[in-house]
Amino acid sequence: MVEKYSMVKKIREDALNNKVPIIMDDGINFITNYIIKKQVKNILEIGTAVGYSAIMMCLCSPNVKVTTIERDEKRYLEALNNIKKLNLEDRITLIYNDAANVKLEDNYDLIFIDAAKAQNMKFFKMFEKNLNDGGAIITDNLNFHGLVFKDEEDIKNRNVRALVRKIKEYKEFLKKNKNFYTEFYDLGDGISVSIKG
Repeated sequence: MVEKYSMVKKIREDALNNKVPIIMDDGINFITNYIIKKQVKNILEIGTAVGYSAIMMCLCSPNVKVTTIERDEKRYLEALNNIKKLNLEDRITLIYNDAANVKLEDNYDLIFIDAAKAQNMKFFKMFEKNLNDGGAIITDNLNFHGLVFKDEEDIKNRNVRALVRKIKEYKEFLKKNKNFYTEFYDLGDGISVSIKG
């Protein structure tokens, strides 16, 4: 197990050095604790990047299986390689596609959305039918480096401003969604946990 964690540490360091956006430490700690506490078994992850979070989720419990979707070929291949290195091919299913084009029949205890921020609401609506009752949809990056708390006029870049607006709309959507009970946590880059009730 020590060897596995040193491999994961290297995956994390390489991702950070190569500016690959991966979940922050307190964010992944929160999620892995949640998985253990709620005895989560089946997870759907939207946005694999290099496989870091999928691997971390698998390593926190031997009962966990992850299906993860990545649309970037370079990252998909890197994730595939990382998953093989850790001998987790039997527990992590990697799908190379845009999540917007993926239709899944399976049901999951947990759905983790960590993809293109502007697509959060779309992915939530697309995959909520795949969530078991009492399951959770966890979304990362809802503070977007603190920019969601700024006045929009103070954000100079037009694309960033549009993205911040989308994240704010998504947070409002979560607050008003009657089918889910959502809590927001100021951890990592901002996390929401939406429980299907």
